[in-house]
Amino acid sequence: MLETASRKSALKMPDTMARRDTADTEDKDIVQRVLAGEVEAFAPLMERYQNYVLAIVNRHAPPDQVEELSQEVFIKAFQSLAAWRQAGHFRAWLSVIAVRTCYDYWRKHYRSREVPMSALSEAHREWLDRVLTDASETSWQEMTRRREAREILDWALDQLSAADRMVLELVHLEGQSVKAAARQLGWTVANVKVRAFRARRKINKLLLQNRGRS
Repeated sequence: MLETASRKSALKMPDTMARRDTADTEDKDIVQRVLAGEVEAFAPLMERYQNYVLAIVNRHAPPDQVEELSQEVFIKAFQSLAAWRQAGHFRAWLSVIAVRTCYDYWRKHYRSREVPMSALSEAHREWLDRVLTDASETSWQEMTRRREAREILDWALDQLSAADRMVLELVHLEGQSVKAAARQLGWTVANVKVRAFRARRKINKLLLQNRGRS
């Protein structure tokens, strides 16, 4: 059983890599056409990566801003095509633009939503007890999938700076490596390490301050 599964997985890997190579080649060809003046050739890239960009933006921006910010991502990508290093993957380059667009949104439009802790249910307070007594990263990420947990987390994230919010979401909530987060945000690895630690400490302090309030 295990050997059969391993063989199937091994057979799929070359096929997946071949598809990615094909997509990379097509992306480069399209970009070259756009840069040569064939502006309408950019449409297939938008169609190919529309859902990918929407998924990224949806993780980092308010629901009512997702569509507009996703469009902004493609506008920025179109305007910056000449700066794309075609030795890399267009998909990865696009993800960097998407994350930084969300970061820019929070920097420009950051608003604190004061949520009275007295309005939170017993389920919210139970979540506070559980997440603050379990330091494991797995528990942290699992808890964010619960509705009541997410409501408190959104409140706490709104109390952080835009930079702290983005690094905490990328490293602690999405589980990205510090190196990957640094690349997407355009920061040094050392900066991300420091900010990730401080952001986690800040949000825990916020939750502890409001723990058990009624």
